[in-house]
Amino acid sequence: MMERLYNIIFEFKEYVVLALCVIFSLIAFALNNAPQIKQIRSIATVTFGIVQKQVSFIPRYFSLVSENETLRRKNIELADEAIRLREAKLENYRLRKLLSLREESPYQLVAGNVASKNLLLLRNTMTINIGSNNGVEEQMPVINEDGLVGLIAGVSKNYSIVNILLNTSFRVSGKDQRSRVDGIVRWDGTNLLFENVSKTMDVVPGDLIITSGYSQIFPPNIRIGIVKSIEDQEGSLFRKIVITPSVDFVKLEEVFVMFYKPDDERTNLENTVGSITK
Repeated sequence: MMERLYNIIFEFKEYVVLALCVIFSLIAFALNNAPQIKQIRSIATVTFGIVQKQVSFIPRYFSLVSENETLRRKNIELADEAIRLREAKLENYRLRKLLSLREESPYQLVAGNVASKNLLLLRNTMTINIGSNNGVEEQMPVINEDGLVGLIAGVSKNYSIVNILLNTSFRVSGKDQRSRVDGIVRWDGTNLLFENVSKTMDVVPGDLIITSGYSQIFPPNIRIGIVKSIEDQEGSLFRKIVITPSVDFVKLEEVFVMFYKPDDERTNLENTVGSITK
């Protein structure tokens, strides 16, 4: 073993001698208190400190990369949680309003969710996820907590099609809640209008338009919209009255189908008299 070590030292004797010289030099350098040596030690210390400071960013860089990645992941998790909490809060608020509407309504209501909707056509409709299995029939009114949504136009077992207010084929008899002026509400493809109101009638912007109850399809006092603008039309006895729907169809997600059916006695009487006067 000693012989092998001796052979290695002999083979690398130049490096061994150099290493020993360096070690003895450093020891002598450290133990020497001469002013020149002290100055050299000071310069070496400062130089080493500067070099160390410059290269110290390398481990800090990798540490910061890892820390930033952790923070980004945490931010994504927190943002996702905030979205879920906000969605739950909004859903809770909507459901409370819907529950209040159901409790206050004198008519039976069945709740449904909007499955799809069209809002960019002349005849806009939406599909809801309740149908004949839930007792839904054609010609039943559809409402939400804000007001009138539309009318059931088609029914399958589990789905229904609703003709909404924003449909050119939709008509509903309306009334100014304040002045009791009657008119017909319809969609012209651009605006929701309150029509057949003469220039002498008392209707002003801000008035609430509700269902009049004169139609057998819709019960009275359902909110339709607020009068937005009034324009006198030249050469016409009637005004152009634009109303803003109470229901925000863009945000609409939940609805109620109202189990409201026409009064058979009234229907038969009106049909009988109508056939006689024709």
